[in-house]
Amino acid sequence: MRIGVDGSKIPHEAEDSAVRILERAHAMGMEGVYFRSVMDVSPTLDRGLLAEVRSCADDLGLYLQMGLAKVNPYAAAEAPQVRRLGDGDYTRGMVRMIEAAHEAAGVTDLWVACANYQRGMPGYYVFDRFRTDAPWPDQLVAIEKFLRLLAPVARDHGVHLNIETHEEITSYEVVRLVESVGPDVLGVTFDTANVVVRGEDPVAAARRVAPYTRATHLRDFVLGEQEGVFGRVFAPIGQGSIDWDAVLGILHAANPELPLSIENAGPTLHLPIGLDDPEWLAVHPDLAPAEVARIREMAAEYQARVDRGEAPSLTDLRAIPYDGERFIQESAQALRASLARLGIAEGVTTR
Repeated sequence: MRIGVDGSKIPHEAEDSAVRILERAHAMGMEGVYFRSVMDVSPTLDRGLLAEVRSCADDLGLYLQMGLAKVNPYAAAEAPQVRRLGDGDYTRGMVRMIEAAHEAAGVTDLWVACANYQRGMPGYYVFDRFRTDAPWPDQLVAIEKFLRLLAPVARDHGVHLNIETHEEITSYEVVRLVESVGPDVLGVTFDTANVVVRGEDPVAAARRVAPYTRATHLRDFVLGEQEGVFGRVFAPIGQGSIDWDAVLGILHAANPELPLSIENAGPTLHLPIGLDDPEWLAVHPDLAPAEVARIREMAAEYQARVDRGEAPSLTDLRAIPYDGERFIQESAQALRASLARLGIAEGVTTR
């Protein structure tokens, strides 16, 4: 298992090329880069540039993964660049991205997600799960239909579209989409810190998604109240509440060559989790009481650390100036320590 980083989150200058980002990742000791979108590498899908990025990754000994865009037709308007790429057709734009990423850059695992985080919206409306104009079950139906449109193209190119366990969707729903459309073309990008926002224990979620997980977004979290609202705050790996030995052991057993991509993020966001709110509970039909209990335990355990002076309070944590490079390095160190405890060697043979 190699330890890498999300290309959109690694500290770099805005004008840095994808090649420069690969070089910076390598200089930091990372073993791979996961570009969120092929358009982050080349907005025009320049085949020559994509091939150059592939060559650079190979020369540096880095794994290379890329992504596409949202696969929810209700969110397509939020990505007009994809529609422009397809000359007015969002589906054609996605197909062109698949073709370019695979044919020019040799990428076979492509990130997709089902919605955006709606920054600035109040309360639960930061999650598209709570849209009133488009009920979440309707969105899931549309997502599945769209994935079925892309499936033949993915199958022809031998690639997997890996659905992220993003904040709006449960791991149960992601797994159902994979199994319905087909694990030969769909996989999972497991974001370890997002599942708790949907009332899931990361260890239990890892067991659900592990058979299909082909990519990762790894970060930790802590839980607690801010202004009377219970929620999640990001933390570097190993400094939060996730049992990393358990999660990595589960993922390794299912896919020993799984790339481990750190997604660093500052501790400023406090996302609400309505474990006692009937409105919130009503849109979580798969909620498992044992996992809800575990979430409460994790919150209590962290508060006990705070009370003992072993960890900062949520208020103090959110006030710490964000240092992206430090987040990455501390997270990588914690991952390596966990792999060592598990007797898992770093390294991967696939691209």
